[in-house]
Amino acid sequence: MRSKLIGSKEAIGNFQFVTINGRVEFEGKVARIAYSHSKAVKAGIDLALRGVSLNDAVKELYKIIPYAFYAETAYKQALASVENNGNKVEINKEWIACRGNKSDNGNRGIKFHVFEDHVEVKVKDPWDKWVHGKAYFGKEYLPLLHELEELSRRKEEGYGAVISFKDYPMIHLQIPLWLYLKHFSSLKPNGYGLIAGFNLNSDRLNVVVVSKDGKVVTKKTWWYSDVTRPGFPKGKAMALRLNALSESLNSLSRVGVDYVAFEDLFLVKRRKFTRSKSGNRKVSRFAKRQLLIHGVIKALRLGFNVVLVNPKGTTNSEGHDKVMRKKGFDRHTASAYLIALKGLEVIKNNE
Repeated sequence: MRSKLIGSKEAIGNFQFVTINGRVEFEGKVARIAYSHSKAVKAGIDLALRGVSLNDAVKELYKIIPYAFYAETAYKQALASVENNGNKVEINKEWIACRGNKSDNGNRGIKFHVFEDHVEVKVKDPWDKWVHGKAYFGKEYLPLLHELEELSRRKEEGYGAVISFKDYPMIHLQIPLWLYLKHFSSLKPNGYGLIAGFNLNSDRLNVVVVSKDGKVVTKKTWWYSDVTRPGFPKGKAMALRLNALSESLNSLSRVGVDYVAFEDLFLVKRRKFTRSKSGNRKVSRFAKRQLLIHGVIKALRLGFNVVLVNPKGTTNSEGHDKVMRKKGFDRHTASAYLIALKGLEVIKNNE
């Protein structure tokens, strides 16, 4: 049976697709397209701050990048940036993006075709014809991409696509979650109905497992304290956090856990900064939503059902303080315990 994801509408909307990445070697020039698309996003931010409608914004941005699907995507990216960052949005990189739609045979601006050892990529040039390139994904992704290509051809699925240029050209394809899980999920033995609550932190991962009646079965903390040191490489820090998440999920599949619960961070609109400089550094460097997304996808792949709970009261509340006193838990373990109990309540309400 396919794993379930239970959460708010905001959260579910962020888990419709999984992004896979491949390196691209282009046969033609794409620099002008990337420059113009990024310029359109910058202009789109000003329009978004003024509350300009989508139709009017696309007409305006079409003057910068004369392809409606690029202009529409640029404005939607501008809207998302403004929603996440307010009026403090900086665009200092170049990229190409085009939203997907099943009625457009998957995607109008960036198309692909799967061969035996690579994927042909075509990028629409608004001022000329298509620019061709070869993309290289892991071989394990080729059957998945082949099926997505067929679904797109039959107008049954769409896919978003982005071309980035940080160190070298990369293509990022948004794969429908159900299709990704179809190709990469593993079967998990039925457990005992246990639920694990996860508390994600900048320097540690706390997990508490409870039974159906809310009793603590086991708890554990995975530490990665070094990642908060000044100058610690950001990429290495994220790798250590992701590794801890993977280790914890693999261990839970062996002790009878069927459900995992995370805080629904998509209900939290803005980061909360503290008066502490070191605390602010930890918050600003800690990509918590990225870690959450990895954890949810990994859990679904391993066959767990995932519950995203409202984070209100799981950190600073009378109930949180009471759990710390009664159970003798530190504040992070107490949060994981409350997240597990909230998940248990959601599960009972959905049965």
